[in-house]
Amino acid sequence: MHEMSLAMAVIGQVEEAAQRAGDVTAVRSVRLQVGELAGVVPDALSFCFELACAGTVLEGAELFTEAVPGRARCASCAHEWAVGMPPALTCPRCGGATTELLTGRELQILSVQWEDGPTHAHPREPISEER
Repeated sequence: MHEMSLAMAVIGQVEEAAQRAGDVTAVRSVRLQVGELAGVVPDALSFCFELACAGTVLEGAELFTEAVPGRARCASCAHEWAVGMPPALTCPRCGGATTELLTGRELQILSVQWEDGPTHAHPREPISEER
C-alpha cells in the first residue's frame, strides 16, 4: 500500500521542519491537501500515518486532510468542469479532447501545529514518495 510510504514521507518532512525550528518536542497536528485524482485513499493514509508516527516527534499527532476536487479546462473553448471519478477528460461543452488538468493531483503539507507553539505554515512542496 503506497499510503504507508506517503505517510512516512510526510513524517520525514515534518521531522526535518521540527529540527529546523529548534526546540520542538511534539507535533499536535498535520494538515494535508489531497487531490481526488492523486490516487490516495484518505482513510488508509490516516491509518498508516498513525502507525508510522509511533516513536517519533509526531506520535499522537492528528492528521487532517483537505480534499481538492479535480477540475479541467478545454484548450479549444476554455470551458472548465469538475472532472470526477473516473476522470472525464473530454470537454462536455464542445467535445474537445485537448484538456488541461487544473486541480486534483495535489498532495502537500499545508500546516503543522507544534505542541507548544502556533501553527507553522509549511512551504507548499508536493510530497515526494520514494520508491
